[in-house]
Amino acid sequence: MKTVNVVAAIICDDYEKKTRIFATQRGYGEYKDGWEFPGGKIEEGESPEQALVREIREELGTEIAVHDLIDVIDYDYDSFHLHMNCYFASVLKGELQLLEHEAAKWLEYGDLESVDWLPADQLLIPKLQEAMAGSH
Repeated sequence: MKTVNVVAAIICDDYEKKTRIFATQRGYGEYKDGWEFPGGKIEEGESPEQALVREIREELGTEIAVHDLIDVIDYDYDSFHLHMNCYFASVLKGELQLLEHEAAKWLEYGDLESVDWLPADQLLIPKLQEAMAGSH
C-alpha cells in the first residue's frame, strides 16, 4: 500500500490559550464534504514545517507560524496509508481565505465533535480536547 506523507495545521486563535481551532471542509476529491485540518503533502526536499507553511499559503492565503508537533497519525484508508504530522499553528499575518475548501469554521472546545471529521483527523480530537481543556 502506498504511503502518503502529509502535514496538518491545527490553527488556534491564540497559541497560549487555545480557545478555538480552525477546521476546513473539503471541496473536492474522494473525501469531498469531510472535515479536516488544513495542510497537504510534503514535497521532495521540504521539512514538514516548510510544507505546512507552503500548503497554508496555497490553501488559505495566509502566513502561519508553526508551533509544536501535537501528534503523528498513521491511518489506513482503502487505497493508501496516511502518515500525518500534526502541528499547532497560529496566523502571523493575513486573513484566512478559503481558496480550496468549501467551508470552514472556528470550533470551541465544546464544538470539536460537531463536524463530520475525516477518519484520520478524528483521531486527533482527544489530544486537542486535552490541549484546550485548561482554557474553557
